[in-house]
Amino acid sequence: MAAAQHAPTTLAQKLVARAAGREQVTPGEIVNCRVDLAMFHDSSGPRRLAPMLAELGAPIWDKQRVVLVIDHYVPEADDEARRIVRIAREFAQRERLPHVYDSQGICHVVVPQHGHIRPGLFCVGGDSHSPTGGAFGAYMFGIGATEMLGVLVTGEIWLKVPQTIFLRFSGRLADGVSAKDMMLYLLGRYGMNAAAYQAAEFCGEAVAALPMAERMTLANMSAELGAQVGLVAPDTVTRDWLAAHGAPGVDTTPWRSDEDAPGTRCHFDASVLAPQVALPHSPANVRAVDDLEPTPIDVAYLGACTGAKLDDLRAAARVLAGYRIAPGVRLLVAPASLADREAAERDGVMQRLREAGAELLPSACGACAGYGGAIGEGLRVISSTARNFRGRMGSASAEVYLGSPYTVAASALRGRISDARAVLA
Repeated sequence: MAAAQHAPTTLAQKLVARAAGREQVTPGEIVNCRVDLAMFHDSSGPRRLAPMLAELGAPIWDKQRVVLVIDHYVPEADDEARRIVRIAREFAQRERLPHVYDSQGICHVVVPQHGHIRPGLFCVGGDSHSPTGGAFGAYMFGIGATEMLGVLVTGEIWLKVPQTIFLRFSGRLADGVSAKDMMLYLLGRYGMNAAAYQAAEFCGEAVAALPMAERMTLANMSAELGAQVGLVAPDTVTRDWLAAHGAPGVDTTPWRSDEDAPGTRCHFDASVLAPQVALPHSPANVRAVDDLEPTPIDVAYLGACTGAKLDDLRAAARVLAGYRIAPGVRLLVAPASLADREAAERDGVMQRLREAGAELLPSACGACAGYGGAIGEGLRVISSTARNFRGRMGSASAEVYLGSPYTVAASALRGRISDARAVLA
C-alpha cells in the first residue's frame, strides 16, 4: 500500500508538530507541546515564580533547559532594584541553575549568543519579545508567570496551532535602510493587531540577504504586529552564526515551509522602502522620515534588543564617523550585550561613537523598559527601541520617536530627526 501523502505544511506547523510528538498538526488544533527551553529574567522570573514554586512544593522539571538572565534591574539603581536582583540571584543559587547570565546584556541577545536557541527547538520566554528566537528557525513565544510556572513544573505547555502570514520582501534594502524600517513600515500599514495569534514568517530575497542581527529584529518586533511567533527559515547564514557562537551543529533542511503551504501571503518591494519613523505614542504611528516636519530632538538613544546589537552599533558608527553630534543633543549608547560591546571595542566602533560624543551606558534593558537611565520629563527622544508607548522609557511627558540605528545616529548628528541616506551618500 502506498504511503499516505502529507498536506503541504508551514514552518510553524512543522515546529509545533515536532514539539507535540505528531507527524502533522493543523491550524486551529489545540496540542500539548514539550518545551526545549524556558527563559526568564529578573523582572519576570524568580520574584514571581519562587513563591509559587514554594507553595506547590514542586521541583523544576529540568534545570538544564532553564535559562535565567539578569538584565532589567541592573545595575541596581535603588532599593527596589536591589531587592529584585537579590531575589533572582538567591533563587539561582538555591536552585543551582546551570545557565545564569548576570549583567551580561539583554536576554533576547545573550541567550542565542550562548548557543541556547537553535533551529527546530520549541521555546518559551517570560518576556513579550521572546519571539526573537524565531530568527533562528525555533518556535519561541512569550508567556506570563502562571504559564511559566506550569512549564517549570511539567516541561509542557498547550498551544493552539496558528495560521501563518507570509511577509515576503523582494529586492534589496538601500544603504541606510534596515530591518527596523521594514517592521515600522508593516506596523504603519497594518497596525498592531495585523497578525494577531498568527505565525509571521519573513521571507523573500531581502530577508535572505539580512545578517542574523537584522533577522532578530524582524522576529522580535513580530510581537508588535500581534503575532505569537516570528519566523525566518534557517539557512547558511543561520548555521554560520550559530557555529561562530559555539552552538552544536544542526540540520536546517527540515525547517522551512513547503512551497504550497497554507497561509496569507503579502508581498513588498524592499528596494523602494525609505527609512521609517514611529511618532509618539505608538509603534504603528508611522511615517517615512522625509514626510516629517522638522523635528528637533534632545536625546538619541541607541539601545535595546532591536537597536544595539553589534551590527546596529556598526551602522551608527558609519553615520557618525568623523563627525560630532549636534550641540545640545545627548547620544546615549547601551550595547545589547557585553559580547557585542567587546567586539565593537575591538573593531574600533565604540571609539568612533565616543569620538562623536556618545555617552556609554551599561549593557542592560535600561531606559527601554523605563528602569535605570530612564528618559526625563518633557524630553524629545529618537530611539532604536521597539516601543514608544507613553511613559515606556520613563517620564510620561517625554515624546519618544522610533527609528533604526541609522536614523538615530543621523538625528544625533543633525539635531533633528534625519535621513541617514543623506549622510552616507
